[in-house]
Amino acid sequence: MKKLLLAALALALVGTFGANRLSAQSAPAAQSAAPADTTPFSYDMKGQSVLDLDAQNKKFISLAEAVPQDKFNWRPSPDSRSFAEVFLHVAGERYQILALGGAKPPASFDGKTYEKSTTDKAAIIAELKKTGDFMMATVNAMTNADFAKLLPSLGPQANAGDVIYILVGDCHEHMGQLVAYARENGIVPPWTIAAEKAAAEKKAKEAQKAKQ
Repeated sequence: MKKLLLAALALALVGTFGANRLSAQSAPAAQSAAPADTTPFSYDMKGQSVLDLDAQNKKFISLAEAVPQDKFNWRPSPDSRSFAEVFLHVAGERYQILALGGAKPPASFDGKTYEKSTTDKAAIIAELKKTGDFMMATVNAMTNADFAKLLPSLGPQANAGDVIYILVGDCHEHMGQLVAYARENGIVPPWTIAAEKAAAEKKAKEAQKAKQ
């Protein structure tokens, strides 16, 4: 049975290559003379990560601004992080994750106590802005070539780009967490409010235009 399957596969391949050759031979000369596209595929990993991290940073700040001060101690269960702790967790991991690639956090940063260091809304927003600046400066200082730099201490095939995308993934994870926290407390994310307002304005303009 195995021999029959191999024979059938060989015949199918021969038929395919034969058809391709016949098609190539019957193609117009102008088409066969066209040069092959030898441009190497390129993806701007730095550019994409910068856009993503910057957008997420702005959302974290705007959401923190939308949460009332008396909600920063709120947590969905006793064993969960509070609003304040999640925001500070996000801010602190910017230092800790980027340190895997060689970035140096401020000497005053203590990862063991940082998350519980404050529940003050203004102080937390200030930390999000401070660590956001650190994050963007670190990534902006890299090139796409730097993203491919191997980091043997993290694994045989690990590179600096892996560190950045760990950070990107972490941002999205905790953004989802904070949106769930906000919705549970009747807080609509500012970017959702902005999108709904824009959609309503667009609909109103279209309706006005249809009447004219």
